[in-house]
Amino acid sequence: MTVKNQKFKRRGAHIAPNNRFEKYQRFTDNEFLELCHKEDEWEGDDKTQFIEVFPKSIVNKVNSPDIGHGYSMNPYQGCEHGCIYCYARNSHEYWGYSAGSDFERKVLVKKNAADLLQQKFKSKSWKPTPIMLSGNTDCYQPAEARFKLTREILKVCLKHRHPVGIITKNALVLRDLDLLEELNYHQLVHVSVSITSLDDDLRKKLEPRTASVHRRLQTVRRLSACNIPVNVMLAPIIPGINGHELISLVKKVGEAGAANINYLVVRLNGHNGVLFTNWLKQHYPDRQRKVLNQVKELHGGKVNDSRYGTRMKGEGTWAHEIKKQFEVAKSMYLQKKSYPDYNCSAFRRLDSDQLSLFE
Repeated sequence: MTVKNQKFKRRGAHIAPNNRFEKYQRFTDNEFLELCHKEDEWEGDDKTQFIEVFPKSIVNKVNSPDIGHGYSMNPYQGCEHGCIYCYARNSHEYWGYSAGSDFERKVLVKKNAADLLQQKFKSKSWKPTPIMLSGNTDCYQPAEARFKLTREILKVCLKHRHPVGIITKNALVLRDLDLLEELNYHQLVHVSVSITSLDDDLRKKLEPRTASVHRRLQTVRRLSACNIPVNVMLAPIIPGINGHELISLVKKVGEAGAANINYLVVRLNGHNGVLFTNWLKQHYPDRQRKVLNQVKELHGGKVNDSRYGTRMKGEGTWAHEIKKQFEVAKSMYLQKKSYPDYNCSAFRRLDSDQLSLFE
C-alpha cells in the first residue's frame, strides 16, 4: 500500500492511504518531485476545503441491528474533528478521496439538506421514525458554525413535529438550545455527547479539533439542567490508551447529570488499521505493539470485526473486563433519571401553504 506522509498541525491523520476504488494514484509534478527527494514525507496545504454538493436524498436507511435507530442523515461528509479512529473515514473513498488526511481536509457540504428533509416529511409514504443526526460524521463539526445546516434541519423537524436524535463531540450544540428546548417540549429530541477521555492532552491527539473535555462536560450539564434527555457515549474504549479511565469517566458524566450512558470498543475498519498504527508510531511508539495486540484480542485476532453483535463490544478477556467495569461504575455513579421514548404521534405532514405559517 502506498501512502503519502504529510505534516499537518492539529490533524488526526498524517498519511493518505490509496483510495481502494482507484487502480492508480495521481500526483502533481510537484508532489512527485517531493516524494522523490524526501524519504517519506512532504509538506501540504493544511487549509480545509469546503465543497458544496447537492445530493438527491438526505435520509439514509440504517440496516445494522447494532444501531438503535432506523434512519440517519448527514449534512456533511468528511469531518474536521479528525478523530483518528473514526469508522466513517472509509466512506470518504466513495467520493474519490482518501480516508486519511482528505477526510478531515475536504469536507462536502450538502447545502440542500433541509429542503430534502422537508420533501421527505411531506411525502405521503413517510412514516414518522426517529432520525439520527448524524450517523456518519459530526453534525456540529466546525463547518456547522459557518453553514448552519444542522440548525436548519432542526427547524424542519420542529415544524413537522418529527423526532430527531443528535450525537456530537462539539459544544456548538448549545447554540441551538432554543430549538432543542422546543423539540423537547414535544418529546422529540435526544442528545448524545461523545466523551473519550478526561485527559485533554490525549484528547488533542486522538480528536484534534473537537471541543475540550471541560466544554463537553459543561455541555452535558447545561443540557441536563434544561431537562433535555442526554446520553453520553464513552467511545471508543482503547486498551492501553484510555481503557484505564472507564470508571472515572462514568463518575464524571454521572456527576454532570447524564440520564444514560453507553460505551463502544475501538474497531479499526478499512484503512483505519493503517492510520491508527501510524498514529501510535507518532505518539506512543513505546506501546504500539501492546495496544495493537490488545485491540486484536477484542476482535478474534484482527483489528477489525464486521460481525453484528460482537463488533461494538468485542469478545474475549478484555471485552469481559471492560463490560464488568462499566456495569459496576454505572450502578455506582449514574443518577436514576428517566430517559423518555421519542414521541412519534405528534408528527404533522404539512403542505407548502401550511409551512408558510411557521416561517
